[in-house]
Amino acid sequence: MTARYRIHHSSVYSYDQAVTSSFNEVRLTPALTRWQTPLESVLRVDQASWQYRYVDYWGTQVSVFEAHNPHRTLSVEVTSSVEVDATRRPEAEDLSWATLRGRDVTDGFGEFLSTSRRTVPPPDLAELASSLAAVHAPRESVGAIAAKVHETMTYVPGSTGVRTLAAQAWAARNGVCQDYAHLVVGALRHVGIPARYVSGYLHPKAQAGVGDTSTAESHAWVQSWLGDWTDHDPTNLSPVAERHVVIGTGRDYADVTPIKGIVAGTPVTTDLRVGVTITRVA
Repeated sequence: MTARYRIHHSSVYSYDQAVTSSFNEVRLTPALTRWQTPLESVLRVDQASWQYRYVDYWGTQVSVFEAHNPHRTLSVEVTSSVEVDATRRPEAEDLSWATLRGRDVTDGFGEFLSTSRRTVPPPDLAELASSLAAVHAPRESVGAIAAKVHETMTYVPGSTGVRTLAAQAWAARNGVCQDYAHLVVGALRHVGIPARYVSGYLHPKAQAGVGDTSTAESHAWVQSWLGDWTDHDPTNLSPVAERHVVIGTGRDYADVTPIKGIVAGTPVTTDLRVGVTITRVA
């Protein structure tokens, strides 16, 4: 099934004193893949002195801007149009554990087999993942591990932050999509399945009609490599299809942070307001 969306993402920062200048990176442009075609993406920044774009090491398009005028607020808006054809998404192959543990995979996907600080699985999750992998083939293990994380965790908005580690969310047994993704990524890497973190959007309505605008937010899920990169959404435990829009992939959240930057001076961000809307246009 094919769907076309218009996505508007707005972030407004407020500071307790004037910022003299700042340097920022924005990763909010839909990625070009075999199943996803970005049609347009426009960045608007009220204080930007200049901006340019590049593709980073992980293949994500980055918009960079600087603001050199003193300001106490900074508004960043990205409006994108993208088409998603779910029929073109790749499917996992029935690879063996021997193939995954061969040199071609361990050398070629080493960056996605090594756990980062954010994704290190707690001991009990690591043991659970190993027990599942012992009785399932790789393809079934991915689904079983994602299902176990989904079953164990409770989705609680605002319960964790961008700096929360997978082990911390697991100990609390609650979190948000970022935590679910970090937990599954870490568990898959622990058993020898290359896995990467996906940043993007999810249209909240399963049956959205043309012209339907919905309030949404950034979303995160997982890709595992089983002959090709295939997607899994442990937060919803639902198929990744035309409702999911990919922005970028990396080892964890830090590689695909939507907006990050540095400012000159010692201001404190006193408020950040983020708004996302997704409209199905076709």
